[in-house]
Amino acid sequence: MLGKYIRLIVAILIIISSVILFIYGFVGWGVLAVIISLLFVLFQFKNEMNLLAFSFIRKNKFAMAEKILLKVKHPENMMKSQEAYYYYLLGLTQAQTHQLNLAEKSLKKALSTGLRLNSDQAMAKLSLAGFYLSKRNKKLAKVHLMDAKKLDKQKMLTPQIREVENMMKRI
Repeated sequence: MLGKYIRLIVAILIIISSVILFIYGFVGWGVLAVIISLLFVLFQFKNEMNLLAFSFIRKNKFAMAEKILLKVKHPENMMKSQEAYYYYLLGLTQAQTHQLNLAEKSLKKALSTGLRLNSDQAMAKLSLAGFYLSKRNKKLAKVHLMDAKKLDKQKMLTPQIREVENMMKRI
């Protein structure tokens, strides 16, 4: 639990040292110290492993993203929103590397932990609907698909939703 706050303590100490540097006339070093402290504060709210994995996912390098995410030893020690996105990214990478059972568990964990954005929740629900369709569980797939439709207010996932609906008609 203490690990969550170490970055903030370090950032406060660096801010104090930057004030001292400004007082003694070392403005350049003071500005550098402020920038470094801002990085510590940024990484308090955005986990660097999640950011790195997200950049690999954008480049379609899912195996590398999964490898980076699996380096995290205790995701439960992250802030709740970071933990949710950790499981969300892990579920997406596992789905792309054809580990469907693990992906299903990760996406369920992400939804239960609390994804913030409706579009991310919709994507997770849509992926779960696809997993349940592949297992021939039409009832659960329909529930998740309806949830995904409700959450997709910007209509970004409309083609994927139609595709899953067409697959559902065939089963």
